[in-house]
Amino acid sequence: MIEIKNLSLKYGGRKVLDDFNLNLDKGKIIGLVGENGTGKSSLMRVIAGLEKNYSGEVLIDGNKPGGKTNALISYQPDHLPFDDFMTVIDIGNIYERFYDDFDSESYYKMIDSFSIKRSLKIKECSKGMKDKVQIAATLARKSEIYLLDEPMTGIDPKARFEMLNTIIENFNLESTLIISTHLISEIEKILDEVIIISDGKVLAHKAVDEIRAEKGLSLEEYFREVL
Repeated sequence: MIEIKNLSLKYGGRKVLDDFNLNLDKGKIIGLVGENGTGKSSLMRVIAGLEKNYSGEVLIDGNKPGGKTNALISYQPDHLPFDDFMTVIDIGNIYERFYDDFDSESYYKMIDSFSIKRSLKIKECSKGMKDKVQIAATLARKSEIYLLDEPMTGIDPKARFEMLNTIIENFNLESTLIISTHLISEIEKILDEVIIISDGKVLAHKAVDEIRAEKGLSLEEYFREVL
């Protein structure tokens, strides 16, 4: 599904991804974990087709990111890319207009489950509410790959619990979901696999059940051991 070979990316002379290699299959929820500034968001942007200035090979179902792959990928960046005067309904309308695979019924079902008013303007939303709107819009697309970049940063524990339940309930078992985060213990229960990165390199890529069975460690304990 996703094949990455010898991927490297530089920003201003600094390597943010360094000889990155990955193979990811369908039907998995995958955690991309690491401390802030380790290359998680950059990798997401490469897969989403938004970052072109890299070396190496990246293939999505055999195609380079962008063009043909845009219809396969639903990407939630780490900020809400809409004007403050727009409402939750406006965002739903934009997604419906631009994406043929957008399910407005699913979008509003998630919005309602988050107890967010549909008429609410972005400028009236808290950080947590904005993140929930992003999650709803991203997951409401019928995509093959979902990319969630730090979806729970700045959200209180209760809201994180609600968000994780929403992700699980709306996950298509035929798709691939990648969640980048540094909040490891929060997402461990929903993950099938984990990718640990540091300084732009893959330190480990394992099934979470394998870590528990072989190591007898929680994901956070394993993360500390690997680092």
